[in-house]
Amino acid sequence: MTILRVTNLVKRFGGLVCVDGIDLSFPEGKISAVIGPNGAGKTTFFNLITGIYSPDEGRIELDGKSILNLKPHQITERGIARTFQNIRLFGSMTVLENVMVGLHIHLKAGLFGTLLRLPSNRAEENRSQEEAYRLLEYVGLESLLNEQANSLPYGAQRRLEIARALATKPKVLLLDEPAAGMNPRETVELIGLIKRIRQELGITIILIEHDMRLVMELSDHILVLDYGTKIAEGVPEEIRSNPRVIEAYLGKSAAQ
Repeated sequence: MTILRVTNLVKRFGGLVCVDGIDLSFPEGKISAVIGPNGAGKTTFFNLITGIYSPDEGRIELDGKSILNLKPHQITERGIARTFQNIRLFGSMTVLENVMVGLHIHLKAGLFGTLLRLPSNRAEENRSQEEAYRLLEYVGLESLLNEQANSLPYGAQRRLEIARALATKPKVLLLDEPAAGMNPRETVELIGLIKRIRQELGITIILIEHDMRLVMELSDHILVLDYGTKIAEGVPEEIRSNPRVIEAYLGKSAAQ
């Protein structure tokens, strides 16, 4: 079953076409990778799905319903969460507080209840803290819950960003270069965490990644972009030997 579908997606910046008529379908409960050389349009594609950019043409559907023209927080509420290529945490807030920010969209208490510290609001805040702690346990950061986010090692910051995304209770989790800057040990731990999220939580995962070892080990389904167009799609074995993919990464002579 397809959970996320884009049809004839186009995005232009001035005279530059960054995403050019892409048709992509992502199967529910699977790990899909979107790969391609630098400048292929991968992050632009993520920005279109999450409402940071509006497409010039095309459709984006989650569970068969359009999410076009929705604001980023509305798309998050409907079930799409993401991490970023450049980590975006609230550096002066604690690890626990960062995850609680992700839980905010599911809290019922409004500003009035928060200011008056109503009993119902206090109870909800306590439940929120408990859920945030559970998510920190899940990603292995519970011992650091009171540390400032900007004091964490790089790999831990990546896991914290994933925990915050999980706090929004997503159906689809977009990971933009999650292994960037990680050492080999951190990368192995990340692979294990992503597998657990798919297997235990049933979340559909779509990742952008340049680490081809990670892509081939994790992915059920791979889509390849080049100059804003889809040039290949398939399982890892098909993509690894595809001449157009080899050409896009290594040059035409390498594909011959």
